[in-house]
Amino acid sequence: MSRNDALRAARLRKGWRTMETAAAGLTEHGQALLDDRQFTVSARTWRRWEGAQPGWPAEETAIVVHDALGRWPEDLGFTTPPGWIRPEHHEEADVGRRAFVGVTAAALVAGPVAPQHVDPALIGYFQQQLEGHYRADMFLGPHDLIGTVSAQYQLIDKLVRSAKGETRRGLLRVGAAYAALVGWLYQDAGDMDGASFWRGITQEIAMRSRDPHLIGYSLVNQAQVRTDLGDGPAVIDLCEAALDYAGRLTPKVRVMSLQQQAHGASLIGDRASVDQLIEQAGGLLAFVDDDLPWGNACRRTPGYLEVQRATCYGRLGLGAEAGALWSQVLGVVPETARRDRGVYMARQATAAAGAGDPDQAVDIARGVATIAVETRSARMRRELATLEQAMRPWQDAPIGRDFAEVMAPVTDRG
Repeated sequence: MSRNDALRAARLRKGWRTMETAAAGLTEHGQALLDDRQFTVSARTWRRWEGAQPGWPAEETAIVVHDALGRWPEDLGFTTPPGWIRPEHHEEADVGRRAFVGVTAAALVAGPVAPQHVDPALIGYFQQQLEGHYRADMFLGPHDLIGTVSAQYQLIDKLVRSAKGETRRGLLRVGAAYAALVGWLYQDAGDMDGASFWRGITQEIAMRSRDPHLIGYSLVNQAQVRTDLGDGPAVIDLCEAALDYAGRLTPKVRVMSLQQQAHGASLIGDRASVDQLIEQAGGLLAFVDDDLPWGNACRRTPGYLEVQRATCYGRLGLGAEAGALWSQVLGVVPETARRDRGVYMARQATAAAGAGDPDQAVDIARGVATIAVETRSARMRRELATLEQAMRPWQDAPIGRDFAEVMAPVTDRG
């Protein structure tokens, strides 16, 4: 029997029904790709690849395998040798450096700008645009919005340099909200360097505005990045710093701080604190009635605190309890909020696997894979990576092979 089921599944998806056909197909593909008639892969070699000890192909062959099957050998059951670096990673590093330079340029306009009149009505204009961006993010995901929102921040920054008095302070406040949104978009796209940079810009602008609510909001933003990095103590430190001034904060900022601190507690395995902090936030939710244009997820997101509790329970390994909460949440989240639904469904699938129900996990994952490909959300891909870990106990069973096929459209693009 074949032992390397990952390669076998990829071969069958390609339409190569036998190992002999696969060897001939890869040979033909490699000769065309490399323009080298000497490139060959024998049926004997392919049989070894699908065996218990597949070894590792030569680098040139690895490139052909990736081009033909859409996945690198380490994702196809091969034994990765020490020091192997995918060729694409060198390109990704260059792209990442160029992208980061672009991020910096959008946030930091060098030198003085020509003075201009700044009408106070522009504050309302940017606030209205901001609400539209929040709605668009629910439908589009991060990649299509980063350029638009960061360009608007750049314009706000330029106007701040000419504005005076209350107009200047108002633009600083709305500028902090724009920077926070750009930071979130980079975080959702999986660029943690860009996210951290923009969270720092948010905090700087919040401090310049001298607005205690924005300062608290900026600290929660920093805590969100630390949550994604798995740094529970830092999350707690930042949220406690925001809550040091709880008496001066709107209920909304206090709710945000408390629920984010619950995430920090879940990262260090403290369920009692998770429940206590979520309950505290729940007691304040009815009092959120400000007209601030930012941080309104607690009003806009159906089942907002149940989402937070379910996510924390998932981290704590409470599969059955998390799964019940996700069923409740997904019953009220609209179909139009595809990216959020995809993230929640991925967490629900992980909870199902954690509760020992891989069949339910795979059923849920089918819908998630489609949304992940459509939205290109790195956050969703991270959730699916967590799901893959939870499904490891069944990787050699038929349900595990079904799961690998469900995930193929996502991993083929990654």
